[in-house]
Amino acid sequence: MRVIVTRPAAQAASWVEALAAHGVDAVALPLIRICAPLDGQPVATTWRQLGVNRLVFFVSANAVAHFFAMRPADARWPDGVMAGSTGPGTTAALRAGGLTAAQIVEPAADSAQFDSESLWQQRLRQLDWHGATVQIVRGDGGREWLADTLRGHGATVNLIAAYRRTEPDWDAPALTRLTLALAQPDEHLWVFSSSESIDHLMRHLRQSNPAMPLPAGARALATHPRIASAAQHAGFASVRLVRPGVADVVASLQSDPS
Repeated sequence: MRVIVTRPAAQAASWVEALAAHGVDAVALPLIRICAPLDGQPVATTWRQLGVNRLVFFVSANAVAHFFAMRPADARWPDGVMAGSTGPGTTAALRAGGLTAAQIVEPAADSAQFDSESLWQQRLRQLDWHGATVQIVRGDGGREWLADTLRGHGATVNLIAAYRRTEPDWDAPALTRLTLALAQPDEHLWVFSSSESIDHLMRHLRQSNPAMPLPAGARALATHPRIASAAQHAGFASVRLVRPGVADVVASLQSDPS
């Protein structure tokens, strides 16, 4: 069984290496590309105004990496401002950026799902948000659930795009891996951590051969119910939920290697 890692290129490479250390045959097939914003000035301005916020929420590790990469040399994280995280990957990125555990608010380690809903239910819902200012750091667009929820509880919420999501590079190695996966669906298992990655895959298939659907035996792991639903809608015959960590993927493979 070969595992196809569909995360952005840098993350996919580290995942392939980590999976290989567990004896898993894995290849990278990035289905989403993460780029810097066309204009970095709004991020720099946000850095200089962080102190007005009660919470700065990061939707992903990519949001953290790009936001911190554009930090002005004289900017620092203000005391008393919480850094919100969706889960372990985002938290690890925040720690790499210099924040301490005491500065980060995140879902519990044993959460069934790592997302903004879990963070709200477990950590944020019991707080008084009237008059508070919140900054949400994300890509160019995205879900509005947490922003709408916080506004409904009296907060002022601002959104800042720290990166852009674009179509993947369909270079020769990517096309070769895709062709093999489509020809041998029983020998490949896709791992999806983004519904947008599934959209990119299906758009490419429709453009390259509109009459060619996914093979009947295509199988996937998905790191969130929304992503699992997108994979099922795309035509994956078997989709299993898995927590978004290398160890979780390995455990899933060990529990059901077929």
